[in-house]
Amino acid sequence: MAVRVLMPKGSDTMTEGKVLKWLKREGETVSSGDAIVEIETDKVDMEVETTGEGVLRQIIVKEGQSVPVGQLLGIVGTANEDISSLVKSAPAAPAQASKKVDAPPVAPAVPPAPPVLPAPAAHPVPPPTSGPVAVGGRVLASPLARRIAQEKGLDLNRVSGSGPGGRIVRQDVDRAAVTGLPSGTGVPPATGTHVPAPARPAYVPGGPEFQEEPLSSMRKIIATRLTQSLGPVPHFYLTIEVDMRRAMELRQSANNLNPELKLTYNDIIVKACAAALRAHPEVNASFMGETTRTYNRVHIGIAVPVEGGGLITPVIHDCDQKSLQQVSQEAKDLVARARTRKLGPNEYTGATFSVSNLGMMGIDQFSAIINPPESAILAVGAVVEKPVVTDHHIAIGHRCRMTLSCDHRAVDGATGAKFLQTLQSILENPVYLAF
Repeated sequence: MAVRVLMPKGSDTMTEGKVLKWLKREGETVSSGDAIVEIETDKVDMEVETTGEGVLRQIIVKEGQSVPVGQLLGIVGTANEDISSLVKSAPAAPAQASKKVDAPPVAPAVPPAPPVLPAPAAHPVPPPTSGPVAVGGRVLASPLARRIAQEKGLDLNRVSGSGPGGRIVRQDVDRAAVTGLPSGTGVPPATGTHVPAPARPAYVPGGPEFQEEPLSSMRKIIATRLTQSLGPVPHFYLTIEVDMRRAMELRQSANNLNPELKLTYNDIIVKACAAALRAHPEVNASFMGETTRTYNRVHIGIAVPVEGGGLITPVIHDCDQKSLQQVSQEAKDLVARARTRKLGPNEYTGATFSVSNLGMMGIDQFSAIINPPESAILAVGAVVEKPVVTDHHIAIGHRCRMTLSCDHRAVDGATGAKFLQTLQSILENPVYLAF
């Protein structure tokens, strides 16, 4: 019996997806569980597996085309099976957008507002199961995970599964490939020095005035949710300057004792936010229309730019319950895979509060847009060496400006200010993070 291959719903915010690459050709043999097509969602790239057996009878949506969730992408069936009724029922796929357009000069565009982060799911997903699961002496893993592990030379016996019943899935293999260790147990290698992307060629007289690129699925959802957040959500902003001297000393001491740790300012700030949210649960909340939902668990999203443009927020679940070392290790793993769009849905949904840090890019201060349905997001600037007045004397200090964006429907000004005071106290006395 013929089986339809449909555009899956990869996240709560996904309304359409793009076909990036067909992994099987028409007429090629297909087995149940085979990866058949690679798609781009609003957050990650993923491969779609088929439940059918036989051959790929027909490709309906071509590479580069975007279609709504649930639309027919292709058909798998036996070689002589009649599939005409399925083909006729499929809506026509849109034509692929042109990547370059010549047009007259236009007025300069207004600089865009900071993009809103993708929305989290209402309920967090439990953490992955540790350790591989063997059935009859054979490690339980999806065919796709087995193929990728073989290509990368990974031993599945050393990979922990996060799928149903501990099954190893693609993101577990991707995670192990990044860390070089069993899934979720190690620290990824340090990244190299950042190399700026090559500049666009200079304008050539007589050439096109500009280029237009079709929006990626991620950029489309960012544009949609930015409008949904900044318009309806009444933002207000609170800024505080934090003395980072002791946090800097903590970072240096930890890295001297354990060079493999590579503790960052952001690790310390994320962990401090978790502790401050535990002290001020009213900030760890969502406005629900007729009620305010206060979360009992603290899940912190970290804004990460991804390849090709856009943002994604990998989430450290139960961040307040983890040690600073655990937060650092998990953050490095998540960020590394987020940048190449290799996260699983449970790894970028469920945040109750977010942190956006542009300090590493030299930004002193900025305001971030709230990620609905969260009620607050912290924007972190650079740690700057500057003259400060201490005990009536001028001295050299290390300061960082942090701005809290709040949804006034759920968080009042005094509530946000108290949260920032607690966060400041923790960062200026980071020994609190040891308890």
